Amino acid sequence: MGKFNSVFDCKIVQFPVIHNRSGNITPVQNNIEVPFDIQRVYYLYDVPGGADRGGHAHKSLQQLIIAASGSFDITLDDGENKRVFSLNRPNVGLFLCSGIWRVISNFSSGAICLVLASLKYGENDYIRQYDDFIAYKKSGL
Repeated sequence: MGKFNSVFDCKIVQFPVIHNRSGNITPVQNNIEVPFDIQRVYYLYDVPGGADRGGHAHKSLQQLIIAASGSFDITLDDGENKRVFSLNRPNVGLFLCSGIWRVISNFSSGAICLVLASLKYGENDYIRQYDDFIAYKKSGL
């Protein structure tokens, strides 16, 4: 399950772009562009300059994060390895598997962070303290 995933299981996803002279369209569909059934959608916006979001992990939830507008960085941590991804195009997303600590930072002015989630909100799925995350990752190994 999620405790055994690594940052190398997370990947960039390219969405198709349908070009039109009046603007582009990007379809996002369950189990086609998104590798899971979307159960929840939310977005972050008006993030103050210098503020970070995230700072937690999920035991089961998978996510696909898109910079719908502007840009931001996502630092992923599996307890042993870290990777940083910069998102700045609305047709590119980052797939986050479960069991990965994430921090979203460096929001540009007007950035909108769109999140597609595999589960409805459940507080029991969150790991909110980094020390608890490390203990979770080490448990059962």
